[in-house]
Amino acid sequence: MTAGTTSTRRPELLGRPMAVPRRLRFAGRDVPWWAAVLVLYAVSRLLTTTLMLALFITANVAHWDYASPRMNPTFFTFSGSWDGSYYSQIVEQGYPTSLPRDSDGSVQQNPWAFLPLFPMVVRVVMVLTGLSFYPAGFAVAMVFGAAASVVLFRLVAARAGVSSAFWATAFFCFGPLSFVLQIAYAESMFFFLMFAALLAMIQRKYWLMLPFGVAAAFTRPGALALPLALAIVLVVRMVLVRRGVDAFRPRERLTMLLTGGLMALAGLAWPIIAAVVTGTGDAYVATELSWWTGFIGTVAFIPLTPWFLLSWRYLSILGALIVLAVVAGFAWVLARPSVRALGTETVAYAASYGLYLFAVFLPQQSTFRLLLPLAPLAGARGLTRHRTARKAVLIAGIALQPVAIVLLWFIGYP
Repeated sequence: MTAGTTSTRRPELLGRPMAVPRRLRFAGRDVPWWAAVLVLYAVSRLLTTTLMLALFITANVAHWDYASPRMNPTFFTFSGSWDGSYYSQIVEQGYPTSLPRDSDGSVQQNPWAFLPLFPMVVRVVMVLTGLSFYPAGFAVAMVFGAAASVVLFRLVAARAGVSSAFWATAFFCFGPLSFVLQIAYAESMFFFLMFAALLAMIQRKYWLMLPFGVAAAFTRPGALALPLALAIVLVVRMVLVRRGVDAFRPRERLTMLLTGGLMALAGLAWPIIAAVVTGTGDAYVATELSWWTGFIGTVAFIPLTPWFLLSWRYLSILGALIVLAVVAGFAWVLARPSVRALGTETVAYAASYGLYLFAVFLPQQSTFRLLLPLAPLAGARGLTRHRTARKAVLIAGIALQPVAIVLLWFIGYP
């Protein structure tokens, strides 16, 4: 299986993207590049569906208890476990106008933690097809997973060439957590929107970032990484202009400022909407914190502290040192030449999204799922250059996928 040859030209880190050939050599024949990606995606979904279906059938035959129980479970309701129930509730009942509270007055888990675009799209599919939520959610996730894979290939190919793009897409489709591409979650839609916005930034089509960035802001938390990344690219380009190595027209600067500002406003809109509808100023933040209580109890939200709160609670000073080591390790990865060769836009995007995770997210088993938007980094030549290394990564991803499905879907949440 080949994906063409990788260009030996070093990409311009803030220049025009590489041209991507229309056809690739794939499975012994020349095919359109997008067709090769879709075949790869289809094979990966066949594998994942087989694994999940085997687990579902085995659990029913053996009368195993589901950690996320369902009345009269089907494969589609199994594919909509955990947070899928909240999306189903949003589709059927909308968002509550008051927040549920326990006897102490603390806000309990509720649908306001989940943004509206995915359930809105699923609702449209339900109306058009007559399907219930769970099969419709499964179908929507599958379609957006395919779209995300196509865009991921395209954006990596623009900087690293088609071979690296092919392998990055393979790692994404066959990785341990790739089952989230077909569950009734907003993940696959979010991947598509984030990758599409990043591709538009790489192509310097900054206005085109706007619809994807705004849509992402109403799909999943984390879309604020896009305006931050755009701001970083703006600063870098202004520095390069002063050095005389980049033509940066005033109109282009204005476009970047307006696009970034509008995406930032969209990223901050949902907490305001939640506050207005419920009459509680901190409705969204309080709802998100309700998922933290099982790990660290009731705390106030202070940005940049969640990782230290969790690590200090369980490991004291050692935990804090581990967090600092993780931060340093991530910075080291972004500074590697093979990663920087992916382009300033991709590095800025990865740094911004990493900062988001560090600033607001409490690390637990969902961390692995939330790292998936960093999939463009898998196109780094340090990972894809050597045949042995890339095959080892692919085999490891496939081997760990059933483990992840059991541990992070059947037994626990992803």
